Amino acid sequence: MELVLVHPEIPHNTGCVARLAAATGLRLHLVEPLGFSLEDRYLKRAGLDYWPMVDLVVHADWSAFERAVRSTSARAVSDRLRLFSARGGGSLFDVAFEPDDLLCFGSESSGLPSTLLEGNDARRVYVPIRSGVRSLNLASVVSLSAYTAMRSAGVPLPSNDGTYEVHPRADERLRPTDIVR
Repeated sequence: MELVLVHPEIPHNTGCVARLAAATGLRLHLVEPLGFSLEDRYLKRAGLDYWPMVDLVVHADWSAFERAVRSTSARAVSDRLRLFSARGGGSLFDVAFEPDDLLCFGSESSGLPSTLLEGNDARRVYVPIRSGVRSLNLASVVSLSAYTAMRSAGVPLPSNDGTYEVHPRADERLRPTDIVR
């Protein structure tokens, strides 16, 4: 299972998702264009000292992303997509996720591109919210969705007993640009 942010705009949200990726061990893909630089201090700050634990891959565009993940599973990329949208699809809590799914989230202001959503109704997923609320914060949706999808797919959740051990590379003060693939 992997996390995919398509055209994220707010560095703090992306940093929070990177921290989630470190906590869960899920690879994080960023699909350009990004609304910020990987050098952004708010991005680094939101990820704290967890950047050494993030498996971060940046792609020039959607086609580059598809080429990169094509060989990581026997399933076709199109079958692995879970396209998160505030507008329609299946409820996060009713979808049967697979261990090699690609959880895709769009930009904060406009969501996923219509070119991805059109014709992919069966791949769309939404988080139920009350009427009158336009959407939830991107980082919140990614967090809720990642843990729910992992549990649904039988992907092992991180095991710890609530204790904290400092990562051996935490004091290196790495930036996202130092770890990106």
